[in-house]
Amino acid sequence: MPLNNNDIFKKLRVAHKLRDDDILKILELVDFKVSKAELGALFRNENHPKYMECGDQILRNFLNGLIIHLRGPMPPKKPTIPSNLK
Repeated sequence: MPLNNNDIFKKLRVAHKLRDDDILKILELVDFKVSKAELGALFRNENHPKYMECGDQILRNFLNGLIIHLRGPMPPKKPTIPSNLK
């Protein structure tokens, strides 16, 4: 039985001990807005009438936000001079 996006999201939530507010802040780091109700629907049981499937976009933005949350923002890159121009 393969994992779907909801299962992955739930496992990451538990592994990092994140609450709903933490997840919303992580998603805001990448300018992705989700309401608390939508977030709650993602973590419901599949048999629940208000269950919502977690799309690739939500999971991708959460993972990108989690990277920023854990590592911090990427420093700006310095322009490099090609070796033949030195």
